[in-house]
Amino acid sequence: MYLNEALYTDFLNDREILWLGIDFSKARFTKKDFNITQEVLRYYLNEWNLLIISDQKKYDIRLSFRKPVMSYDLSLISKCNKTVKINNILHENITLNDLQSEESICNYVRSLEMPQQHRFALMFIVESFDTNSKTGSVWVVVTETSSKEPVLCEKFIKNPSGFGVKNYWARIFYNVLFDIKSYAFCRWENLVKKNE
Repeated sequence: MYLNEALYTDFLNDREILWLGIDFSKARFTKKDFNITQEVLRYYLNEWNLLIISDQKKYDIRLSFRKPVMSYDLSLISKCNKTVKINNILHENITLNDLQSEESICNYVRSLEMPQQHRFALMFIVESFDTNSKTGSVWVVVTETSSKEPVLCEKFIKNPSGFGVKNYWARIFYNVLFDIKSYAFCRWENLVKKNE
């Protein structure tokens, strides 16, 4: 886990957050559930992104991150997701070599052109949807938009559930936000306070 303590203290005191969306440009999916066409893949990527905005009561970013004001701008993530090709992300099995490091995720985020509506922005970067292990891994990244410096970067591994491909894997995002609301946010806060 990466935590920039000075910036995170500022983030704690800020009332606003910008939701950038769910980035699938680094993702790896197992073929078992995703033997689909490019058009169907694009449909799922759009639907998962729209879900967070259309059902904000269920996927409650404000509550999880203790921010009364949330805006969203999916333009950056839409551009990233358009580069995703079905042939590149499908694997029979997902191995450690297919996965991202904290350093590679932070460097990737630093390379992006961030929208500037608020000082701090949040994005999810999907690492894997693995049918074989019934897990999804997602990097949660908070960035200071002007400097493009990561404030927080942590990987969460959660279990999907539900019916239909869209809802089954969307459960991952619900579980990540639930974990942040219930445990992780307090853990991050305590890490900073302990080191003050």
